[in-house]
Amino acid sequence: MFGWRRRGTAEIIPRALGRLIEGINPRPERATPRQRRRNPDAVVDCAVYAGGARRAGLVHYTEAAGVARRRGTYVWLGLHEPDLVTMRSIAEVFGLHELLVEQSVEGGHRPALETIGDVTRIVLRTARYVEHEELTATSEVVDTGDVTLLIGSWFVISVRHGAAGALWAVRQDLEKRPAVLKLGPWAVAYAIGGRMVDDYLQVAGAVERDLERLEEETFVPKRSPEIAHFYQLKREMVEFKRAVLPLQEPLGRLLDQPDVPVGLRPYFVDVQGRLARAVDRVAGFDDLLNSILQARLAQVSMDQNNDMRMIAAWAAIAAVPTVIAGIYGMNFSHMPGLDSHLGYPIVIGAIVVICGGLYWRLKRSGWL
Repeated sequence: MFGWRRRGTAEIIPRALGRLIEGINPRPERATPRQRRRNPDAVVDCAVYAGGARRAGLVHYTEAAGVARRRGTYVWLGLHEPDLVTMRSIAEVFGLHELLVEQSVEGGHRPALETIGDVTRIVLRTARYVEHEELTATSEVVDTGDVTLLIGSWFVISVRHGAAGALWAVRQDLEKRPAVLKLGPWAVAYAIGGRMVDDYLQVAGAVERDLERLEEETFVPKRSPEIAHFYQLKREMVEFKRAVLPLQEPLGRLLDQPDVPVGLRPYFVDVQGRLARAVDRVAGFDDLLNSILQARLAQVSMDQNNDMRMIAAWAAIAAVPTVIAGIYGMNFSHMPGLDSHLGYPIVIGAIVVICGGLYWRLKRSGWL
């Protein structure tokens, strides 16, 4: 009994001393690693730029907005087909109007320029040439989409719809130009607008090659394209024109925006000049395509006339034995050659001679 008490006391005293020591000098608690917030899937990239350089590391758009507001930098947030929930969350952080949220979620907008509050909205149409071995009645030649830019004093948000017009290459190229990058969010607008116009010129060059190939095939007698191929290319050109031609008016008004830095205005003028070249090339496609189509229609009409002449020539040759057989098929008692043994061969020979003469004459005149 006494031994048991001693063992119990020996165990209790160290525990009490340990608790007393921990109370005087508590153990430091293990620091729980802070989980970094992950951007939604619609966020392609989010970066903070200051002094013409990108701050290293991945950042959530909420944190990026806080940094840009404190330190006078700006944020470029890139989105691809965001849903309404994501856009509303972004709108709360960046202070966007609800109309901008609704317009950004939906695609298929025409090129436009408007200002709602302190945010300028620019819509650009994207274009991409679709490679194909040959033009058919269902070939896709030009794939289009749109990019919406929401530009504020300390941020720019790019919202892309469609497969065409990926902006990762634009971001990489712009980050290699610190002198332009440090001019603010409008530098991003210049870079994206310039890339879109360059894409227009590339697509126009590829379409011109298609038109040249179509023109060559039109005048090849053995392999001429169908009329449906022309109308398919014409529909694709209408879609391409809707992307290029309406951009002239918004881009012209962009130079009148007071928020555009003076250092960026020459760059926007250069983009406007390249757009004018693209518009001239695209506008000429209709005339060229119409002329090729008219030539093909004339060719079809000539082929039909040739077929009709050939049919008429063979009908004339076939009429000779038909008439002679019809005459001798009448029920008359007295017909020339009925009582002669040479009557049948003479009639057959006459048919052959007359048909042969008609064939020679029609062949010489080009009807056969």
